[in-house]
Amino acid sequence: MTARNDRKSARATADLVAREANVSRVAVSRAFNPNASLKPEKRDRILQIARELNYTPDMAARSLVTRRSHLVGMIVPDVCSPWESQEIDALTTALQAEGFATLLFKAKADFSMDQTLLTYMRGFNPDSVIAFTENVDADVLSGFLDRAVPIYVSYDDGAQFAGTSSSLYDRLLVRQRDGIEQAVALLQGYGVRRVAYLGGKRQSLANRERELMITKILVERGMQPPTVIDGDYTYDTAYRATLDLFRVEDGADAIFAANDVGAFGAIDALRHDLGLSVPGDVSVIGFDDIPQSHWKAYNLTTVRIDLEDRVRALVRLILRRLRNPDDGPLTETLGTRLVVRGTVG
Repeated sequence: MTARNDRKSARATADLVAREANVSRVAVSRAFNPNASLKPEKRDRILQIARELNYTPDMAARSLVTRRSHLVGMIVPDVCSPWESQEIDALTTALQAEGFATLLFKAKADFSMDQTLLTYMRGFNPDSVIAFTENVDADVLSGFLDRAVPIYVSYDDGAQFAGTSSSLYDRLLVRQRDGIEQAVALLQGYGVRRVAYLGGKRQSLANRERELMITKILVERGMQPPTVIDGDYTYDTAYRATLDLFRVEDGADAIFAANDVGAFGAIDALRHDLGLSVPGDVSVIGFDDIPQSHWKAYNLTTVRIDLEDRVRALVRLILRRLRNPDDGPLTETLGTRLVVRGTVG
């Protein structure tokens, strides 16, 4: 057995790696930090020797010195829906590239957060926490965090929750107005008079903001307010709600769905059960622009939130806060735009 293999059987240290690689201990530390400046060939050599010696950095010990855990918590309302799953995947990938690991916490059915889980979160001492559901109040969340400042994703002016909290939080603000206004203008241009809004979960503040915005824009453009159909962002509920809209109620010239999956359910109900043409008889518009929206079976016109831009904005908020922990509230703003395909006309 070689001398190196003998040393590998014991717990390797950064000092041992440094001696084997003939570098400083600081260089070893830099090699494991993807953001640190280090020549590629030196980094590769250090990491190769670390693998041979079975060395990994002691993150717990490092966090005691740096007060950085390199962990980011994410509080999500759902992990299975197409939008949430693709966002979690993209954000996790981006954070790992910046040297962070992620902790995933799922909100309850009413979009609130179990305080036991918040206690667990505090034990991990995350550097940042992103709340994708506004129902977890910033005052409550901040009470379970040490130095981390939470980030909230909100829509339009965020008035329904921003004014209720005194604690510091950062915000990714998504401006829905542009995309929704473009959608309404398109419908109006095709002579649509009666619009139905197929909503998401009633507990969702994002859904309520979306409903308020489309109502406001319709009225501003001289159209009647939408018929509001209760939904929950799922295909099956949207399918049934669309059948009820046309078989029990008076129908509509167009359906604006709170998300793309709901729009898919509406399209299939219109075409397969009600025998109506989309867009010949009824126009349909979704929201999000998930990858399935461009599939030929749907070819959905939808309001797009750019996922890459959204992920980059969240990562910027995390890095800005860590570099300037004493700053006041930080905000990144994103717009929306209409993607026109084949379900309006």
